[in-house]
Amino acid sequence: MQYQSIQFENYNEQLLRWPKEGRHILAQYDKDSIIVYQAYRPTIGLFAVEHQYFGGEFSLNRMSWIKPNFLWMMYRSNWGQTPGQEIVLAIRLKRNFFNDVLEKAVPSSFNSQSYSSNEEWKKAIQNSDVRLQWDPDHDPAGNKCERRAIQLGLRGEMLEKYSKAAIVEIIDVSEIIAEQRQNISNELNTLLTPKEDVYIHLDSNN
Repeated sequence: MQYQSIQFENYNEQLLRWPKEGRHILAQYDKDSIIVYQAYRPTIGLFAVEHQYFGGEFSLNRMSWIKPNFLWMMYRSNWGQTPGQEIVLAIRLKRNFFNDVLEKAVPSSFNSQSYSSNEEWKKAIQNSDVRLQWDPDHDPAGNKCERRAIQLGLRGEMLEKYSKAAIVEIIDVSEIIAEQRQNISNELNTLLTPKEDVYIHLDSNN
C-alpha cells in the first residue's frame, strides 16, 4: 500500500523479519533519505505540512526528539490521541544528515564502555547537539518488546539544520493513523504500518 510517498505493509508480515531483541534502528529509507516521526499540536504540525519546514510556534530553543521507528511514535502519542500530539508527521530527511546525527550523538546516560569517566561523558553531553536514547520498543497495543528503539534529541545547530535544510518532505499521516488504529484489536491481521527494515549506515554498505 502506498500513502503518498510512504510504503505501508502488513504488520504481522513485517514482524517475521524484524529482530526480536537487541538495539536496532527500524526505519523506512532509501539510498538518499530516511523517514522519522514527530507528533505536535495542530498549530505546529499543520504549519510544518503547509510550509514544508518547521517554523511558526516551533521552538529552536529546546531539544526536539525524532523517532525513526513508527510504532515507538505510536506508543508515545497513543496513536495520535494524546493531547498536543494529534498531528503526527512523517519527516523525510536527507540520509547524509541523519548519518551525521548518529555520528555526533551522545548517550543520554553514562556508559562506561564509551566513556572512561562520568566527567568525560558530561563534557561530551555539553558539547554535543545530539542526544541518543535507547528505550524498549512497543507493539501496536503498547506492550513492551525485548527489542530496543532509538530516539534522538536535537538542539542548537543540528536542530536548526533539521528544521529546514535537512528536510526532503513533511507528510501528515494523522488520517491513516486514525484508520489503522481501528485494526489494533483485530488480532493485527489487517493492521498496516510503514514498511521498515533495520537501518544500514551508508558507510557500512561496502
